[in-house]
Amino acid sequence: MTALRLVVVSAGLSRPSSTRLLADRLAAATVRRLGEDGRQVEVTVVELRDLATDIANNLVTGFAGGALRGAVEAVTEADALIAVTPIFTASYSGLFKSFFDVIEQDALAGKPVLIAATGGTARHSLALEHAVRPLFAYLRAVVVPTAVYAATDDWGAAGDGHTGALPARIDRAAGELAALQAGRGPQAPAQPEAVVPFARQLAALRV
Repeated sequence: MTALRLVVVSAGLSRPSSTRLLADRLAAATVRRLGEDGRQVEVTVVELRDLATDIANNLVTGFAGGALRGAVEAVTEADALIAVTPIFTASYSGLFKSFFDVIEQDALAGKPVLIAATGGTARHSLALEHAVRPLFAYLRAVVVPTAVYAATDDWGAAGDGHTGALPARIDRAAGELAALQAGRGPQAPAQPEAVVPFARQLAALRV
């Protein structure tokens, strides 16, 4: 059986990074849940911090360097995707958004995606729903219902996130991604609905 390709995109800026830590925890949980169904998984991690210069150059020149091309190919050819960003000013990071701007609009259509984020306070958790989820909805990816947000307090006194509610959220989201990937067959990207001109809609209402 061919191994499933799980690609993890981490937009953390520091080393070590809580964003990368959350990404790794989500990947491990997803691998475990898929393994319960007898599926083998090949995990590739894309660290956007290492691609920052290539991403900036691409924005101004339209040319993607070799490392950036490889990262884009990994993401677009993945069977499933985990995307994790730090939250800055109540939204995803500029580096995170710029990377997905490089990807062709239809390249993620129908792809299972788990979204997650980190931040200093739980007050920023809604950024996943008003910023990150709409981004992937625009790209026509299939985003799992549970988004995972980890604030500083969620990592606990030991800093490992193995206590509190975070482990349960990670496991639930990983289970949803595994179930979505396992049940996804080959499919064509959904076609956009035809737009009916407003004047025609009004005409249809006339008696």
